[in-house]
Amino acid sequence: MANIQSSEKKNRQRIKHEARNAAQKSAMRTAVKKLRAAIAAKDAKQTEALLKEAIKLISRLGGRGLIKRRTASREVSRLTRAATAKA
Repeated sequence: MANIQSSEKKNRQRIKHEARNAAQKSAMRTAVKKLRAAIAAKDAKQTEALLKEAIKLISRLGGRGLIKRRTASREVSRLTRAATAKA
């Protein structure tokens, strides 16, 4: 346990940041799962809307460093290709 005031504060910040990061990553994964389900169901209208939302979330996390930037780009590319191929 931290005894120094600054390390106690840093620990509090770390807990908040970890919770926020986990929630954002979870939201991204959920969006991707919903998109993949829509692609599998061949629902073009829903796929288009979900693709837009998933790209927004993935790009935001890539820009903030929660996932690597190139990983985000690769994920967007693969999802876009899958969505347009099935639509």
